[in-house]
Formats: sequence, structure tokens, C-alpha cells
Amino acid sequence: MSYRDQVKYFECLKRFETKFDWRELEDYKILLERHKDEEDLNKEALEWLKNLYIKYYVNREKKNFDSYFKKPTG
Repeated sequence: MSYRDQVKYFECLKRFETKFDWRELEDYKILLERHKDEEDLNKEALEWLKNLYIKYYVNREKKNFDSYFKKPTG
């Protein structure tokens, strides 16, 4: 995985920090410090970050705005 993917994961997960449980938050902060120091994360750390991304960002509840944009009948 490239540094670009690592940046994408951290940017997306930044909004969900308040939803992490205490263990996830602790590990996330450690990885974030390593990221700020511009270190490349190892394979296991990237896998953990990717799983967190899937859990909070990909599987999030998406709002349905179809009811606001219905075409008028008649």
C-alpha cells in the first residue's frame, strides 16, 4: 500500500474519532503519531487501519434524500 492510501485512510477516519471505542482510539492515536512523523506504517498497521476504515467509513449509514427530490406528478 502506498503513502497516498495511508493519507486517505487517516483523512476519512478523522471524522469518526469520537465513535471509536477506547481500545481503537488508543491504537489510532499511536498510528496517527507515526503518520505525522512521516513514517511508513508496516503491513499489520495498515491492515488494522484498513479494517477500521471499512468498519466506520464504508459501512456508515448513508442518508437517503430521494424524498426531497421527487418529481411533481400531474
